[in-house]
Amino acid sequence: MTDAPDYKNTVFLPVTAFPMKAGLAQKEPAIAAKWEADDLYGRLRQARAGRERFILHDGPPYANGDIHMGHALNKVLKDIIVRSQSLLGKDAPYVPGWDCHGLPIEWKIEEEYRKKKLNKDEVPAQEFRAQCRAYADKWVDVQKEQFKRLGVMGDWNDPYLTMKFEAEAAIVGELLKFAETGQLYRGAKPVMWSPVEKTALAEAEVEYEDVVSTQIDLAFEIVEAPNAPELVGAHAVIWTTTPWTIPVNQGLAYGEAVDYVMLTADRTYLVAEALADQFAARAGLTVTARSDAFPGTKLAGAIAQHPMHHLGGFFARPRPFLAADHVTTDAGTGLVHMAPDHGEEDFLACKAMGIDPVFAVTDDGRYRDDWVWLGGQGSVINTKFNGPEGPILTDLREAGALLSAGEFRHSYPHSWRSKARIIYRCTPQWFIPMDRAISDGITPRCAEEEAILARQGNGATLRETALDAIDHTRWVPRRSTNRIRSMVEGRPDWVISRQRAWGVPIALYVHRQTGEYLNDPAVNARIVEAFKTGGADAWFGADHQALLGPDYALADYEVVNDILDVWFDSGSTHSFVVEQKYGQGVRADLYLEGSDQHRGWFQSSLLESCGTRGRAPYGAVLTHGFALDGQGRKMSKSLGNVVDPLKIMSESGADILRMWVASTDYFDDVRIGKEVLAGSSDAYRKLRNTFRYLLGALADFSEEEKVPAGEMPELERYMLHRLAELDEVMREVVERRDSDSWLEFSRYARALNDFANIDLSAFFFDIRKDCLYCDVNPATGRQTDKRRAYRTVLDILFHAMVRYAAPIIPFTAEEVWASRYPDADSVHLLTWPEVDAAWKDEGLGAKWAALRASRDQVNEAIEPLRREKTVRSSLEADVVMPPLPQADGVDMAELCIVSEVKQQGEAIAVTPTGHHKCGRCWRHVPEVEQDGALCGRCEDMLA
Repeated sequence: MTDAPDYKNTVFLPVTAFPMKAGLAQKEPAIAAKWEADDLYGRLRQARAGRERFILHDGPPYANGDIHMGHALNKVLKDIIVRSQSLLGKDAPYVPGWDCHGLPIEWKIEEEYRKKKLNKDEVPAQEFRAQCRAYADKWVDVQKEQFKRLGVMGDWNDPYLTMKFEAEAAIVGELLKFAETGQLYRGAKPVMWSPVEKTALAEAEVEYEDVVSTQIDLAFEIVEAPNAPELVGAHAVIWTTTPWTIPVNQGLAYGEAVDYVMLTADRTYLVAEALADQFAARAGLTVTARSDAFPGTKLAGAIAQHPMHHLGGFFARPRPFLAADHVTTDAGTGLVHMAPDHGEEDFLACKAMGIDPVFAVTDDGRYRDDWVWLGGQGSVINTKFNGPEGPILTDLREAGALLSAGEFRHSYPHSWRSKARIIYRCTPQWFIPMDRAISDGITPRCAEEEAILARQGNGATLRETALDAIDHTRWVPRRSTNRIRSMVEGRPDWVISRQRAWGVPIALYVHRQTGEYLNDPAVNARIVEAFKTGGADAWFGADHQALLGPDYALADYEVVNDILDVWFDSGSTHSFVVEQKYGQGVRADLYLEGSDQHRGWFQSSLLESCGTRGRAPYGAVLTHGFALDGQGRKMSKSLGNVVDPLKIMSESGADILRMWVASTDYFDDVRIGKEVLAGSSDAYRKLRNTFRYLLGALADFSEEEKVPAGEMPELERYMLHRLAELDEVMREVVERRDSDSWLEFSRYARALNDFANIDLSAFFFDIRKDCLYCDVNPATGRQTDKRRAYRTVLDILFHAMVRYAAPIIPFTAEEVWASRYPDADSVHLLTWPEVDAAWKDEGLGAKWAALRASRDQVNEAIEPLRREKTVRSSLEADVVMPPLPQADGVDMAELCIVSEVKQQGEAIAVTPTGHHKCGRCWRHVPEVEQDGALCGRCEDMLA
């Protein structure tokens, strides 16, 4: 007996050096190094020069600490978008940047001082600022390498830093534009203040946490009541959760629409009728009499005395009753104590009555040393200081004014850096007004700005201009417009001053007699030039007389040394990144940051640009959510649930992390953990295997093999139709700004993966593998037209798929491209794949959709026989199925990968075939007379 012939060398077996095992952690750094050595970013700029431009302006992260998962999500998403726009053939530059000023960095330097038991205030300002600059420089370099490791392509050799001299000059230039158009004022208003950090805070620097405060009911004796003499001698009761504000009380507020009553117990008390019972219960009073209710209007003109009036001076002054709209009966007593130093509503109501703040609380939260009551004591945010046994309540108790004290749980603002409670504190600050007309002071620089200013009309305020800009900006997702609109509608004037050392100074001169700041374009120009030469430090060591020039005497002016709000810095970046690089009047096509930036960078950029240019600095804004752990919790070192992107890259590679970013619904908060990353790894592996199959199947493919689309079999034309449909989806995400799917890369990634897995691997590749292997004679190179058509389509698919994948997994795309074209240039210099719209054929698509559904039914019917091992593969099965009109002219046995299909009967039936197996192609067909013999096709190929 002789052995059966071995036909292994007579069939085509895919050959590729592209490995199934990715080894990304080892390969990616080498690929990134080659990109840098080849100056890929610079060459891409040259290749796209003169093309339509797409500018994604990078929101600057703070230069402090290693990157976290939020950074990774943000930067990868930006890179995917920039790469996809470049793929469209556009000039899509990316200039990364860093925010280098402000508390995050200054706080770190102060922490180092505290460890050494040094006082920052005892260090020369220039030395301290130099240390801040060095600290920022260090972390810029660290983060730069980490972002590059993510595969983010950009102008890393020349990023923008807000601490560069030219940037600081541009920032102060933007401030002086506000000054020149009268959009600055200095006023004393309560602002959010951190006693720990000793500075005013912006809204974006504040977070809210539940705390337990001390609530008190406190009695103020009424000494005058012209409209209700019976109130004289009674005690007006106020309720507060901030006992520390009682030492700066200057009045009592009532509601004109509120009904009040007098309760008689040990004394007579005045409270709102609706809250009387609650007050009596808190104070433990036995009420013996209750007056008829009377309207709050009767309290007009009434006067009370402070519980600590016996101290004299400030505390002996009358405490008038003030009508105020913010008094309600939701909680408390219906009477509100007024401290204009520590509440915006208090400040405005008292200001209307001619009552001014007293500035009793210092920047660190203590009472002034000369304050009669509790002078030099504090801090006012200390819970014990405000507690039942603290000095405030102890003194009020001894004065006989404290009626009750208890715990009160509520949400309270904290500094997100120090995590300490903040207060509202009245201090002299610089403001940009929201409701002052601005349009007359703006000179349009291009036709677009002319049209925008004409639309807004004369007299538009900053708030109105910003709201108009919001309405004419594309917000992604669309619902995010509601968030920023509500914030701009309700926001107060912008507090732009900070009492710090590290940042850009508010470079103004204020006249000592008039209190007005100097507004002279010539002086402003000299200031900007000085900043260009010496940066912000030039102001602190300046020859101010030289800057003022011969027309002004320095003795007449106060030099302002407050620091600009860091949000003004970052809000000005469009001026020295976008406009300076690409021309006046040019604005970014897209800003992209996390959802917290609606009250941060999105808003500060909007207000800065609207105040100086009358329009938004961006055409569109994309908001993404936060990165949470696998259980949906905020990442925290204390919880031990931090997922480190650096660790993921070192173990699995950046492309796995990028696959996760692209696959998530990042418009909302996203989860990442072991299970989530396992899913991303699996999706990546399947896509990699698709490329590996294409590379192997296209081994030795030549241009001469190509077959025109019109001459291809239906299956190949159907796959071109499916590719055209895929291309439409991809373009809708990347190109169609009017689409709800614009920049929704989860749809892009899902479509790519589904096409690779469902249309290609599980369908097209599966059906045609027999043709690929056996419709060729490797010895002679002869092959069938069907195989030529198949490989032509594979070539088209390769070129399309590698381009589609390049923005998402750039390292792998480069590896795939170089594997097929080792001497070619980078895949990232290519443009969008050429997909002929004529390939789309709806009729063909419907026909093959029905055939695929029938194929799925056949596979489902075969599966039980496979499980029972009645057949080992579908090739050993004969199928009987109902007639299918769409099957006319289609080889259903080939489509279903079975031995034989008969279209008859009313249901699908599967039986083991009785046909013998071809020794070369392994098909079971009638013409094979015995197992191991050849079928007619194989005999023909080997003839």
